[in-house]
Amino acid sequence: MDGAPRRIAVVGASLAGLRAAEELRRLGHDGPLVMIGAEVHLPYDRPPLSKELLFGDWEPEQTVLRRQGYDDLDLDWRLGRRAVALDVGARVVHLDDGDRVGFDGLVLATGSTPRALPGQPALPGIFMLRTLDDAIALRAALEHGPRVVVVGAGFIGAEVAAACRRRHLDVTVLEALPSPMVRGLGPRLGDALGALHRDHGVDLRVDAGVAGFEADGAGRVARVRLADGSAVDADVVVVGVGVVPATGWLDGSGLTVDNGVVCDETCLAAPGIVAAGDVARWPNALFDGELMRLEHWTNAAEQGVMAAKRLLATDAEAEPFAPVPFVWSDQYDVKIQVAGHVRGDDTIEIVDGSVDERRFVAIVGRAGRLVGAVAFSRPRLLMQYRRMVQERVSFDDALASARAGS
Repeated sequence: MDGAPRRIAVVGASLAGLRAAEELRRLGHDGPLVMIGAEVHLPYDRPPLSKELLFGDWEPEQTVLRRQGYDDLDLDWRLGRRAVALDVGARVVHLDDGDRVGFDGLVLATGSTPRALPGQPALPGIFMLRTLDDAIALRAALEHGPRVVVVGAGFIGAEVAAACRRRHLDVTVLEALPSPMVRGLGPRLGDALGALHRDHGVDLRVDAGVAGFEADGAGRVARVRLADGSAVDADVVVVGVGVVPATGWLDGSGLTVDNGVVCDETCLAAPGIVAAGDVARWPNALFDGELMRLEHWTNAAEQGVMAAKRLLATDAEAEPFAPVPFVWSDQYDVKIQVAGHVRGDDTIEIVDGSVDERRFVAIVGRAGRLVGAVAFSRPRLLMQYRRMVQERVSFDDALASARAGS
């Protein structure tokens, strides 16, 4: 878009939305800046919701993203107000209370929402963890020493399981696949993640499909029925089977929506409209233009900044957003880190440490190129391989470098 927008709206008072607002002000935008958020809370950090907050180490106010306040950003806050429609032609966002927010420039940062199981009932005791209020309610339920069942062994499910075990609760994890995160990490590393949880007393059941839920006489969840006909007793169930981008409100807007808001390589979805964070899907030039939608903290922060720059740039000035994806997860005493774009069917080689000891680095190759690395409690080495991915190093060269350094 040539000609900087004057009135800018940010839909999504999230990490991505906040970083975009901060960058807009840093770059000198002094026009009206409206921040629309469906929740009543100021922007907060989500990773602690499944860790420190559930442990009881943190209180809700400690999750705030900006401790220095917001006066310097001069934001027009619209919290507790949900965007329900977008009129691209009229440059208007419609809110759930009937209000209309006009804009010259727009940042879409609405994030994602948890995916429910088919036929999942609204029984007390069944939780999905995405918001601060979700985490507060789940923590309160854990205070009573319940039997916990976690459905799904992805990062969120695994972190919840670890938090519950730290509270000395009985925890069963039900994973429909043959091992945790097998599609993203492959069977060997997925098995390593599963072994970590079994080491800490989790009853991890793989190839375990959920058929339904049963309630007790008081109408609360009492057990989870499995596809094989068995059942697991539960006082608390946490469903963590992934998320979907929050794009329903964009139906009929004219934007291209396909597993997220589809953007160009500069995060532009339409003239004067950019997207960032979980909701954005764009071609990452570092990976040959493959369309990506990343649900990672680091990406939300980095893409929020890039989206703001794109909004103020001319078409000639715009730069592609081509990061090395990066995600981490703290489980028990292990820090799990993944850099790059890793798939379960990639070539995976352990180049440092021992999988059995839960302290190692694995490098990941595809089509002759280093595309990623996975580390358990080896952060320094992981960052070295992250740089190699950025530099487009071949897999053979990465392997040779690892052998030379061993």
